[in-house]
Amino acid sequence: MNESTPPPVLMPGGNAIQPRLVLRCITIVAVGLSLFQLYSAGIQPLGLFYQRGIHLALIMLLAFLMFPVFGPSRKRGVLGWGIDLVFLAGALITGGYLVLFLDEIINRAGFWSETDILVACIATVTVLEASRRAVGFGMTIIGVLAIIYAFAGPRGELPWLGEWLPGILNHRGYSLDRVAGQLYLGQEGIFGLPLGVAATYIFIFVLFGAFLESTGAGKFFIDMAYAATGRQRGGPAKAAVLASAGMGSISGSAIANVVTTGAFTIPLMKKLGYQPRQAGGIEAAASTGGQIMPPLMGAGAFLIAEYTNTPYLDIVKVSILPAIMYFATVYLFVHIIALKQGMQGMPRSELPKMRQVMKDGWHFLLPLAVLVWLLVMNLSPMRVGYYAVITMIAVAVLRYALWYFFVAPGQGQPVTVRRTQEVVWIGLVKLVQGLELGARNAVAVSMACAVAGIIVGVVGLTGLGLKFSSMMLAFSGGNLVLALVMVLLASLILGMGLPVTASYIVLIVLVGPALTAEFGVPLLVAHLVVFWYSQDSNVTPPIALAGFAGAAIAGSKPMETGFQAWKFAKGLYLIPLFMVFNPEIIVGGPVLVVIWNAVIAIFALCAFAAALEGYLFTRMGLLPRLAIGAAIVGVFYPSLITEIAGVAVMIVAIGTNWRASKHEAPSIA
Repeated sequence: MNESTPPPVLMPGGNAIQPRLVLRCITIVAVGLSLFQLYSAGIQPLGLFYQRGIHLALIMLLAFLMFPVFGPSRKRGVLGWGIDLVFLAGALITGGYLVLFLDEIINRAGFWSETDILVACIATVTVLEASRRAVGFGMTIIGVLAIIYAFAGPRGELPWLGEWLPGILNHRGYSLDRVAGQLYLGQEGIFGLPLGVAATYIFIFVLFGAFLESTGAGKFFIDMAYAATGRQRGGPAKAAVLASAGMGSISGSAIANVVTTGAFTIPLMKKLGYQPRQAGGIEAAASTGGQIMPPLMGAGAFLIAEYTNTPYLDIVKVSILPAIMYFATVYLFVHIIALKQGMQGMPRSELPKMRQVMKDGWHFLLPLAVLVWLLVMNLSPMRVGYYAVITMIAVAVLRYALWYFFVAPGQGQPVTVRRTQEVVWIGLVKLVQGLELGARNAVAVSMACAVAGIIVGVVGLTGLGLKFSSMMLAFSGGNLVLALVMVLLASLILGMGLPVTASYIVLIVLVGPALTAEFGVPLLVAHLVVFWYSQDSNVTPPIALAGFAGAAIAGSKPMETGFQAWKFAKGLYLIPLFMVFNPEIIVGGPVLVVIWNAVIAIFALCAFAAALEGYLFTRMGLLPRLAIGAAIVGVFYPSLITEIAGVAVMIVAIGTNWRASKHEAPSIA
């Protein structure tokens, strides 16, 4: 490398060493994508295929630039660049062909030309390769298997394969023309509902989260949580729960939440006395809850709204109570461990003051307030996201301008032409960074949705969803609990290779019809159950992704930390069961019934946390713990008698534990 050649740069988004020219190309494409999304969200809405086609083309360009063909640790080389140029061209063809020839394609309506089929094949291969790089092999393999399954059958391209399929999975088989048309030229494949949601709602809110992150909202939420809980027993762990709820409701990514808030909270938890595996597990469980925490809930709320034809605001409303239940459970786990290990809070001198925190960061609450207000006004979520982003930028600019012109001169920093130019340049750089970060963060989600569209298209073409529902009904013997256990196991297996969003889409397409039609679960409840269960791969060994991220920061063993996260996140498994057997908390009902169900659910979850940890006011014996476990079953069962009996048993067990603590000698703590 000679002196005139710029050194390679570590690219944050792809974890790969990239030349500066590639980084500049990434910035240009990413900023262009974000500006296109803002334009189509708030200025000029586009037609379905125009929006999704341009979005997918730009997303795939980013994916191929960010993630080299042979992995992040190897240079592209001549061969790598040759392959990448082919796929970059494929990305442009995928979106450009639809945009340029949409009218002709619509007029052909099923009588596809050879060019249509060729482009469809190019698009499918390009999408699968972009997914392999951005999401991983798991999603790509499932997409390939779905396509192979469509070809299996007496009339398909692979008739011999149909002979190996079990009888219930058999179908007629489809030709290349039919499969290619289904996957690329219709509204049920690549450009189907999942990508539509990603290209409209999800991206704009990911961009909103990126601007909050780039302007320092993360530190504001963490400081606010510390100011509120720092002096309590186990204060840093409680701050981790609250900060993760705040950040997670915006970022919607469990792993990003762990590394963002965990970098601050985990070291302080360890310093206070939590074991490293406990600190990492608490942060992982709390961060996972961010994806079920309104208002954003990752991509889930938008997808659920589209699939169930329910207003987005209604999804947010019904998700508040379950999210409170979840975080209350994690919070109590944290408190019990602090009591059990005799921990104290942090000194006041080491904590931020709430007044100062609000003074420095109150402006971060304005965009959130605008977001909620516009949702209440029944604006489209896409338009709401647009105004939230604009408000975030405007507030940041206004606050800095006030400081620059009125506060800085009093601190000896006069306003000069040169300094003003420097400040404006820094502001533009920050703006570009926010636009780029939003596009980078959206790559994995959009590619997962594109491949999920392939799977959904094959399921619709072959009728696999109904067949899967029949198998589910047969294996469960008509027992709803067994059926839910099967859904849970399926979500765990899928979660080992798929992101949360993709896992939810695949599962709801396969098991949703059975839960609603065969078992009578309300549609919205069925979607929420599947969405909640899709989160479990973040905290359930052997593939506990958020737990492993927490272990890396805590310096603990990944598997031990994963099991701790699994324990703290038990609400992830129990709360969906409560939704199914007590649907009033979701679909509504008499006010007293809803209040009663909410109270007994939170009480039962807190009692369960105490029983699982074996401690509340003092150490808890085996008999009270077993009694609480049995009582929870009664509380969850939809019968007033069993609910009252279960609550009574838990009150007796907890009361006995409290009385036992009164007869003990006071502890040093």
